[in-house]
Formats: sequence, C-alpha cells, structure tokens
Amino acid sequence: MTTVNLLCLPYSGASAMVYSRWRRKLPAWLQVRPVELPGRGARMGEPLQTDMQALARQLAAEQRLCTHAPYALLGHSLGALLAFELAHELLALGCPAPLALFACGTAAPTRREDYDGKNWRDPKSDDELKHELRELNGTPEEVLANAELMSLTLPILRADFLLCGRYAYRERPTLSCPVQVLGGADDRANPEQLQAWGKETHGAFDVQMYPGGHFFIHEHEDQVLATLAASLEPLRLSA
Repeated sequence: MTTVNLLCLPYSGASAMVYSRWRRKLPAWLQVRPVELPGRGARMGEPLQTDMQALARQLAAEQRLCTHAPYALLGHSLGALLAFELAHELLALGCPAPLALFACGTAAPTRREDYDGKNWRDPKSDDELKHELRELNGTPEEVLANAELMSLTLPILRADFLLCGRYAYRERPTLSCPVQVLGGADDRANPEQLQAWGKETHGAFDVQMYPGGHFFIHEHEDQVLATLAASLEPLRLSA
C-alpha cells in the first residue's frame, strides 16, 4: 500500500502537535507528520525564528528524508505561507515535488495587503497580541487570563507575527503540484485573496469554503479531513 507523508505546519502561536489528533481520524495510508518549529513543543529550547526564508530552508534540510516517499504539505494561516516556502526550498534541494499543497486560512503570498495593514513588521506588546487572539476567536478567555500560560505563548506569538509581517514574496517558477485552498466563510481573507493562490501552480487548483471563522479547520475537522483524504487518494495511486 502506497503511504503518503502529510507534513503539517502550525499556525501562529501553536505547536505542530495541534495536528496529532488527526492520526486517529485519517486512513492508515495517510501518515500525519506534524512539523514542529523551533522554540515550541519538543523544540522549546531552540531560538524562535523571525525570518521566513531562513526557517523554510532549515525545515527543508530537516524534512528532506520524508520526501523519499510520496508526500504532501499542509499549513494553516502562518503555516500555509511556510508550507509554500518549504515546497520551494525542498525543490531547491533536489527533492521530488509534493503530491499536493493544502493552503488553509490565509491570503495568497502575493495578496497580503490587508495583513500588512496591521503593521506586523514591528514587535507587538502583550496587550496587542491578546487583542489579536480575541479577534481570531480561537483562545478561551480563561486562557488569556492565565499569566503562566501567556508567559509561554506570547513570545512565540510575537515571533510568529514577525514571521508574517516581514514575509517577502519572491518570484520563482510556479509549482507543478495541485494547490488546494481551504477557507473560512467568515475569515479575514476575501475570495480574491484566496483565488490568487492559483497563480502559484501550473497544476490543478481548487478553493473550498467552510462555515465559520479563522479556526474552521478545528470547528469542521471531520469535513476538512474528508477533503484531504479524498484529494490525496487518487494522487497516491498514481504516484
């Protein structure tokens, strides 16, 4: 049976282990491989990174062995930008192309205008970061009020916002793999910003919308996972 490695990149402030529960829900041939970033989870002792290109290059060197089998990339929000950059860095190392790239919950790399308006190029204060978390509706109020948890989370979130704010798009040959975009109907990214992902591939392209806001991937997890499996099933059989 042909297995597929699904490399999953986390969103701002999160550990990649937010994807670990997916292992119980996906078919056995689809191997969820959370890609932990420096400075969080099992890599808490490593310095946080604020340079997207440098981080993607580091992750490509670490993950290149996973590309010996068929693989796909998935990221949500910040993770979608990082998955896109990781795809290019893996190709630069001579690795095979991914079977697919799943970009969830954010505008295309060339359509970051509404995101830049928040001036994420500069470090945010603790209060500004908490305000952003409230706007995204993904963090319970009791967590925001927990000083110990916030002391661990806010430095990671601050670095991740800088990763987004300082991101610079670089024009390169388009990807050959299918790109599938997943969006939340009430999320920040508008339809034009999501459709612009299609310019990054000369392979198949599709946008699927789900009810809800930024964290639709958790709110509608079963639907999202069904989409991933259905999209990758024919690709793995032809790999």
